[in-house]
Amino acid sequence: MNNFGCTTLPKLLSDSECNALAALYPDEKHFRSHVIMARHGFGKGEYRYFNYPLPNLIGELRTALYPRFSGLANAWNKSMGIEQSYPDRHADYLAQCHQAGQKRPTPLLLQYVAGDFNCLHQDLYGDLVFPIQVAILLSEPGHDFTGGEFCLTEQRPRMQSRVDVIPLQKGDAVVFAVRNRPVRGTKGTYRVNLRHGVSRVRSGMRHTVGIIFHDAS
Repeated sequence: MNNFGCTTLPKLLSDSECNALAALYPDEKHFRSHVIMARHGFGKGEYRYFNYPLPNLIGELRTALYPRFSGLANAWNKSMGIEQSYPDRHADYLAQCHQAGQKRPTPLLLQYVAGDFNCLHQDLYGDLVFPIQVAILLSEPGHDFTGGEFCLTEQRPRMQSRVDVIPLQKGDAVVFAVRNRPVRGTKGTYRVNLRHGVSRVRSGMRHTVGIIFHDAS
């Protein structure tokens, strides 16, 4: 994370867990909203934001993963001169979000078919932003779909952007910086700006679940 702004968690979910989450997509009772990307210039494809109460597996992942990253998030903010700090427990951080008016859940389930893609973006949703998030691939590359690579770009001051393509298998998670991360240079620490997206799906269908730790206003 410190060197590249991302890392992978291989086989975070089993095949059966991936299949169960992907199977939720058609059932609207689990979701608060449905976004068609092309209508907003976000790309092509669609996604749905889960509603509270979250499905058990999504809620458990969010609660369990948050404290693994809160220490790193605090270290990043300190090195970048950002005053925001994060409590140890996700429930306490969500209480801060809700007090600030960010009360809508942000975990989401994405669906792509051939020709779909996700433009480079940042998942911010309000003034309070936890600087690390997780995406988990629920489909098998080469079997369920082709193409559709997860991409991360890093804009460096007075330099050309760096692109990272992260290969994932079914059940793998990618952990990545939401907006900024610190980089140590010859004249001290500076911020780089990151955006993420998904390249064009060539064939088949691709599902991903996103775990975002801040809620939306």
